[in-house]
Amino acid sequence: MLESLFVPTGIVALAEIGDKTQLLALLLAARFRRPWPIIWGIALATLANHFAAGALGSWVASLFSAATLAWILTASFAAVAAWMLVPDQLDADSEESILRQHGPFVATLITFFLAEMGDKTQIATVMLAAQYPHLLMVVLGTTLGMLLANVPVVLAGHFSAERLPLTLIHRVAAGAFVLLALYAGWQAAQLSGLV
Repeated sequence: MLESLFVPTGIVALAEIGDKTQLLALLLAARFRRPWPIIWGIALATLANHFAAGALGSWVASLFSAATLAWILTASFAAVAAWMLVPDQLDADSEESILRQHGPFVATLITFFLAEMGDKTQIATVMLAAQYPHLLMVVLGTTLGMLLANVPVVLAGHFSAERLPLTLIHRVAAGAFVLLALYAGWQAAQLSGLV
């Protein structure tokens, strides 16, 4: 059960570094200079978004045999590993109109929820929920991973994400997804009777 919490926490924390939502956290911190409403907005938006993604992953897992699901997970983890090597960009102009209209909590809640739609960490949450049987632990883990990556950025708004070795971090995250793909592939081969 703890694996359903700790693996998603680590995977999402790594995947989030340099992600567009981390850049959004930096933008919100610089704009509002009020960290706690931003942190609460990130937490609630991530919980809502990742719970929906996790529920989708659990549902998809129920549609396929264990072997088929393992092959799908293998391909998905490999695809996300490649995707991790492509850095995200933040479209600041589209986010600016929401920032002008609302305070830090509402602006963060809305922009983070929307920014996570179709994001790497949301896709990872779908896949992790399909792989691990404890949906709530997966969602708590992915949310904790998101907070581990974003809270320091919010609290130290002057610390720029560009100062981090993003290329190395993206490669480490890609490597983690490759390991998950290999593990899922090994499980798929076993379930298919290939090994």
